[in-house]
Amino acid sequence: MSSALEEALAPAAQDAEARRALNPLIKPMEWVSAGLMLLIFGLLLAGVISRYVFAMPIIWVDEVVSISFIWLAMIGSALAMHRNEHLRLTLFVEMMSPRVRPYVQAFALMSVAAFLLGLLHPAIEYAQEEAFVSTPALNMPNSYRVAAIAFGVIAMLAVVLAYAVKTVGKWPLLFAGVVVAAAGAMFWALSPQLAQLGTLNILIFLVGFVTIGLVAGVPIGFCFGLGALSYLAFSTQVPLMVVVGRMDEGMSSLILVSVPIFVLLGCVLDTTGMGKVIVDFLASMLGHVKAGMSYVLLGSLFIVSGISGSKVSDMATVAPALFPEMKRRGHKPREMIALLATGAAMADTVPPSIVLIVLGSVAGVSIAGLFQSGFVIAMVLLLALLVLARWKARNEDMGDVRRAKWSVIGRLMLIAAPALVLPFLIRSVVGGGVATATEVSTIAVVYALLIGKVLYGGISGRQFYNMLVETAALSGAILLILGTASAMAWSITQSGVVQQLSQFLTTLPGGWVAFMAVSIAVFLLLGCLLEGLPAILLLAPIMFPIAKKLGINDVHYSMVIVSAMNIGLMMPPIGVGFYLACRIGDASPDDVMGAIWPYLLALLVGLVVIAAVPWLSTVAL
Repeated sequence: MSSALEEALAPAAQDAEARRALNPLIKPMEWVSAGLMLLIFGLLLAGVISRYVFAMPIIWVDEVVSISFIWLAMIGSALAMHRNEHLRLTLFVEMMSPRVRPYVQAFALMSVAAFLLGLLHPAIEYAQEEAFVSTPALNMPNSYRVAAIAFGVIAMLAVVLAYAVKTVGKWPLLFAGVVVAAAGAMFWALSPQLAQLGTLNILIFLVGFVTIGLVAGVPIGFCFGLGALSYLAFSTQVPLMVVVGRMDEGMSSLILVSVPIFVLLGCVLDTTGMGKVIVDFLASMLGHVKAGMSYVLLGSLFIVSGISGSKVSDMATVAPALFPEMKRRGHKPREMIALLATGAAMADTVPPSIVLIVLGSVAGVSIAGLFQSGFVIAMVLLLALLVLARWKARNEDMGDVRRAKWSVIGRLMLIAAPALVLPFLIRSVVGGGVATATEVSTIAVVYALLIGKVLYGGISGRQFYNMLVETAALSGAILLILGTASAMAWSITQSGVVQQLSQFLTTLPGGWVAFMAVSIAVFLLLGCLLEGLPAILLLAPIMFPIAKKLGINDVHYSMVIVSAMNIGLMMPPIGVGFYLACRIGDASPDDVMGAIWPYLLALLVGLVVIAAVPWLSTVAL
């Protein structure tokens, strides 16, 4: 998965003229987004201090945070459009010929523009309707909050159209505009007939439209939104304002406020170099034993994943620090990258995983329970990889390798200790019910800033501002997917397909075992195509009720599907995480493809054990 608008929209994003043309719009939004991040962080911190220090909760904090949060999400979505950070599938676009690609690129842009144009009036109407609803604490019209959606739609539309005009050729743009307009007119004319097709419209709009969009390189969030909007507009009498309402509901949960704070935490830790000191410490401890550097790589990914929250960041932190020494010891580059990719596959089960936070919010599963279980499940997958790494290193020559001096180990341990403490602190505090994930994320950022200042050189004001803007953009990309996926999931639920699917899956021969096998297969495939977050958002509302009917523990099922998606993400030839690892390791995917399968097999064995033994997921609860 690469960033949205990358390659298909990359010419637009990379064009200096287009950027300059948008500066009057983008720069103020960057300032506002940074201010909103500071406001949210400051209010959350004030709320934590007032509650736990003075035992005097500030009742209006949550409300102001909620208002600020949705504005941050929508402004961040526009910034993500400008910065190319919306997720999309690039596999099929890259396979197209140079002559065809400009037309597909133009089609992707026009599809995004069509969705935003279709959403604009319902978003304005939704804001007008919410004017009659007052917020409970501040007693102000709710339209002040939801107007953010209309503003975000306008801002994103401006970005898309500016790029289209300045970077896409006249004829491809004209062709794409005619195709999109003709398709819209045709489906509008056929809407009476489509209304008679019932659930068949699910295949046309929520499968067909979404699939075409994914193949063409339309960002995933917009694919979901376009599918839901088209389904309701052309085959039902449901007002389109419902899509906006579902998006609002999907993006507005206070649980999700921890997402941008943990993203900010990852930026702070990456900038201060906390990840690197962990790698250095582990290398001094284990570098002298057989498979030692493989152990260090896997152990570093295990620990760093808990504090960075990003697979790409995990791999980019660990690879440069370890690969030179591993090459010196005779490790083959393709084996190193295979280990790097599969080691990163455990990242979404190690707290504070953003995927687990979102899953808990969408599926109604305890985030504390997910955090507690995540460590155990990651250790199962880690053990599977460690065993394989040791077997592969059975003939490794360690003749010229010397154990690090205890004085060196001790010094590195002291330097790394503050960073090592953080993931375990987060897990214990949230898992123990002492504080919420949002509260812990706020405290963790303060801790990281202070420790980074004292021990690791600190962060300049300019760096911190860039972190705030980057956090807003990345959070906006995540939350837009969450909102549009909620709208699409609601559309699927209302169609009646879910009931039919539930009846089919609950009557499969083999009961919960068969259902678990089907779930693993589905999420492995979706992990390859959609990455973890979109797949969860789309299917969680459908699959979790079925799992509950079959008596499967929510936390156990969560661990299985998250692990399956992570493994799918690294599976060639489709898994996009595999190509990211190859890019970070500067190796050809063709060379690495053959080497990665034993490691993927080890992870699959671990996954089967996790699925077959529910105790592993629940023992820490």
